[in-house]
Amino acid sequence: MEKQRVLYVGCGWDQQAHPIFKDWDLVRLDVDPSVKPDVVASMTQMRPVATASMDAVYSRHNLEHLEYHEVALALAEFRRVLKPGGFALIIVPDMLTVAELVVQGKLEEVIGISPAGPIAPIDMMYGFRPALKQGKYYMAHRMGFTQRTLTQHIVSAGFYAGVVRTTGTRELWAEARTEKGKPDYLAKLFPKAGPPIPVSSLTV
Repeated sequence: MEKQRVLYVGCGWDQQAHPIFKDWDLVRLDVDPSVKPDVVASMTQMRPVATASMDAVYSRHNLEHLEYHEVALALAEFRRVLKPGGFALIIVPDMLTVAELVVQGKLEEVIGISPAGPIAPIDMMYGFRPALKQGKYYMAHRMGFTQRTLTQHIVSAGFYAGVVRTTGTRELWAEARTEKGKPDYLAKLFPKAGPPIPVSSLTV
């Protein structure tokens, strides 16, 4: 039986995607050739990746690096490369929880340790400061999302959404499906997470 394929968008140096893809064939894509991806391309123009060639797309902390108008381009590319029945697992910072920390006066206080080092709300808003200091300006954040706005972007791109959940990790996780119904990995990963935004309540 042929293995399912996942496209890891913006992979960086990571050699593995999320554990739910542990038995899948991994295709790594990044705009930075120095991280030695399988495909060198921008997530807004993934021309080297064939249409309907992937069972899943994994995007962790990528969309916030785009300009507002580029988000639709990236999501359209995710949709293009997915097979019918495929899905995109998308993770971005939850700007609502970040804003709450800023209101508490914690703009530059360390709130956690990422694989790259300590992070503060200011890093989640504008980009990881040590990387920017090194001249990696593609690491700047130019976009932000709440549960509602991320759902809106996903639905506008032609996905079936309503599965964006706030997880308590200051992140938003979205399972954007090409078709209604299963799989619902997020329900298994975060059984105690808050309810999704009803798509019927959105203006798209």
